Amino acid sequence: MVQTIPARDISLYELEEKFGLQLATGTNFFPEWTENLPTLTDGEKQAMARVKSNYLNLNKHRLMSEEAVKMVVLSPLLDLAGFYQLTFEIETETSVEICAEDESFIVKGNIDVLVIQKHFLVLAIESKSSKFDVMTTLPQALACMLDRPNPVQPTFGLLTNGREFVFVKLIQQEHPWYARSYALSIERDSELHQVLSILKRLGELIA
Repeated sequence: MVQTIPARDISLYELEEKFGLQLATGTNFFPEWTENLPTLTDGEKQAMARVKSNYLNLNKHRLMSEEAVKMVVLSPLLDLAGFYQLTFEIETETSVEICAEDESFIVKGNIDVLVIQKHFLVLAIESKSSKFDVMTTLPQALACMLDRPNPVQPTFGLLTNGREFVFVKLIQQEHPWYARSYALSIERDSELHQVLSILKRLGELIA
């Protein structure tokens, strides 16, 4: 009997058991979020200060919804990182479906934003309301990345609840391997700047 589960309800354990996903613990697996990051211009730093101010002001009165997080925080970041340029395509609310090898287990759902280049997924983005822990979106993002593997280069992911950001890297080999960054906070300028620098760096590597 085929078991179908919504992507939002999938667990890391189930991804490991059904799809062979493995966590890479080596320090050299995911250098892209810490090494060779571009320096931001003064204009980019001012723009990030505006994003931070907007987030803090709006979240002060009411916890921001998922849609508000995408509009106030995520959209300006993607713009500044260059992902709205001609090199890339943006897809929103895209369906996800992955099947176990024996086809007895299917994961279905949606992902908030996909950045595509030359028909291949390069960045999967999943956002949540600011009231949720950012890590609750990790299994759902990984399910999407497993659904659309890139045979040429790694696939990256970004998880955010507006307040925190976590980057993910997935490589498909004999088994799919992934690693993630620690959570970077919008409340610390250096870490918010790092978020944009990482996005710009990923854009450079992909382009």
